[in-house]
Amino acid sequence: MALNPYLIFDGNTREVVEFCAKVFGTEEPNFMTFGSIHSEEELPPGAKDLIMHTYLEIAGTKLMFSDNYPGMEYREGNNFTLAYISSDEAAMRDAFDKLKEGGTVQMELQEVPWSKSYGSLTDKYNIQWQFSHEE
Repeated sequence: MALNPYLIFDGNTREVVEFCAKVFGTEEPNFMTFGSIHSEEELPPGAKDLIMHTYLEIAGTKLMFSDNYPGMEYREGNNFTLAYISSDEAAMRDAFDKLKEGGTVQMELQEVPWSKSYGSLTDKYNIQWQFSHEE
């Protein structure tokens, strides 16, 4: 189980991650683009090569990164989420249900190509969360 910071940038994630990898001497990151998961017809113009997900292991912590999805509001200061990663699906679902009370669900927990159960929400204190089941 882990709680990872997830940083979101406005189209320059690849540059940021490559810079951080050099600064901290990490392994070369793997980049998942929006175009590698969705067909070009499903995506807004210019989204195909944007980074959907990548991460760096820095000092024992997984720091995760993504580009902001085109059309979604981007403002520095709201460009991070906390990613709750767990192999205990029941505990994850329980936490999701409790945090969504008084909050706003962006995506209910559901199966996606990279996770048996993934979802996102903003809790009543305006903290953005992502949940992902990993075995």
